[in-house]
Parts: sequence; C-alpha cells; structure tokens
Amino acid sequence: MTVHLPHRAVRPHAVRTHSRRRRTALYAASLLCCSAVLTALPGGASAAPAPAPAPAPAPAAVAFADEFDGPAGAAVDGSKWQLETGDNVNNHERQYYTGGNGNAALDGQGNLVITARKENPGNYQCWYGSCEYTSARLNTSGKFAAAYGHVEARVKVPRGQGMWPAFWMLGDDFGNVGWPQSGEIDVMENVGFEPGTVHGTLHGPGYSGADGIGAGYTLPNGAAFADDFHTFAVDWAPDSITWSVDGNVFQRRTPADLGGKEWVFNKPFFLILNLAVGGYWPGDPDGSTAFPAQLVVDYVRVTTND
Repeated sequence: MTVHLPHRAVRPHAVRTHSRRRRTALYAASLLCCSAVLTALPGGASAAPAPAPAPAPAPAAVAFADEFDGPAGAAVDGSKWQLETGDNVNNHERQYYTGGNGNAALDGQGNLVITARKENPGNYQCWYGSCEYTSARLNTSGKFAAAYGHVEARVKVPRGQGMWPAFWMLGDDFGNVGWPQSGEIDVMENVGFEPGTVHGTLHGPGYSGADGIGAGYTLPNGAAFADDFHTFAVDWAPDSITWSVDGNVFQRRTPADLGGKEWVFNKPFFLILNLAVGGYWPGDPDGSTAFPAQLVVDYVRVTTND
C-alpha cells in the first residue's frame, strides 16, 4: 500500500494488549509409499538389499488459515485479526477505518466483506476535515507472522474510480524500525482506473513508494477483476519472491533486482487486508463511483514446509 498504518491507527507494536474465524481446508500432501522391486536372480544367487527409496517431500503445513465461516453480520475472528482505526494522511486517502463489524463482517456464505461507504455516522475527523467515507483495514500483527511459504487469498475486488483494495504484508519489526526499513510485500493491489490490472510490489530502504520494485498482471480479453473471484499469491523463499494470479506466474524478484540496496525480506511478516478510498495513486472517487463498494474475501491461507 506504499504507506502504512493510518495516522491514528493502532500501531503494530502496541496491539498485543488488544483482544484477539466456510470451508476448512488443510493443505496436507499425500505421502507416496514406494515398494522395492527385486530383479530375478540366477539360481543360487542371493539378492542384495534394495536401496531405500528417497524420502518423500515434507507435506505443506498450514501456518495460518481463515475461511471466514460464521453467521452473517459476525465480526472477524479476533484471535486472528485486529481492526485498525483512523485515517491515513500519508497517502491522502479519504476513508476513516472503523472498528467492530460496521465495515468488516462475515456474509454467512463463507466470505469476509470489507465495505466502503460514503458516510460519516460517527462524525469522524480526517486529515482534510470531516471524513467523507468509512471502510476497514485488518492485520495479524501480534497474532500471526511468518517468514517464507505460500501466501494466498481468493478475492473479488470492487469496481469504481478511487477504489484501492490490497492484500499485503509488513515486516514484523515494523514497530521497532519503521517503514520502509521493515519491508513491505504487496501481494495484490488494484486501483479503480485500471479494472483489468493488479500490481505486485516490494518496498524497502531506497526503493519505497513510487520507487518500489514490482510489476503488473493484466487479465486477457479486457476482463475486469471485479467481475469474479481471483486467487492472488506469492511463493516466498530465502532471497526470492514469486507472484502469481490464478496460478499464472508474472514476476519473480531477488536481491539482484535491487541494485545493491538492502533486501529486507528474510524475516517474519504479518498480513494486511484493506479497502482504501482515494489517495495519491488511485485518485478520488467521482460521480461514476458507486457506493457501497465491497472487497469480498473467500479465504486467506499461508502454508509452509516447516
């Protein structure tokens, strides 16, 4: 998202004192048992022991999963997520992020729905005055962080000028070192004026904001991401991160891409989901933008080989 916690948001290093949810899917790879086959030997000859088969790869372990099962209107699982509150002067976003289930709730069909509304029922104050919009931003800081693995979410983004949905990660040391030293991995960002394109980006010291290292992925045949659910993922290993959309790899980054700048991605990161309204990159909503706008999340999963 380029800039990070809202101006008056709960800070990652302070959230550990705060209270901590469709289809349970376990990523268990089957182990194949190989039996040794002995070749027929001449009479009187003895068979040497068959070599032991190579060990099967370790099954993927589910480090984190939320299928968003639960009744319609229920809040997110507080043992997995916290809701940030406040505005974001750094990006000049227009929304105020609220707590509770007013802007982030289950739909009773196995999805989390983050809703942006053109409203201000709480008389919230933003950097530009009385806030014009509300939305939600969730993170797992203090509850879940991991280094390496397969990080994936199945998401349907909203449509409209000024919409800025994102699924991304920040270094777990954010509260101590700040941004961009903490590092940021944007698994998926979409801005409303590019309905058919999403972006995957790295931010770190010397390559942050508009200077982030990344690439875009565009759907074929003029399709828009708001038309259906899509799966956004990174495969993250020491010294490499690979992005994909619906299994189609579109970018791989290593320290060699940074021109000698520091690679800050060999450490734990926590997860973030949010729907911003307006800002420097997407621009503000206009008369064509329909509200409420919804970011619908089917699931979030992180698997490792630990």
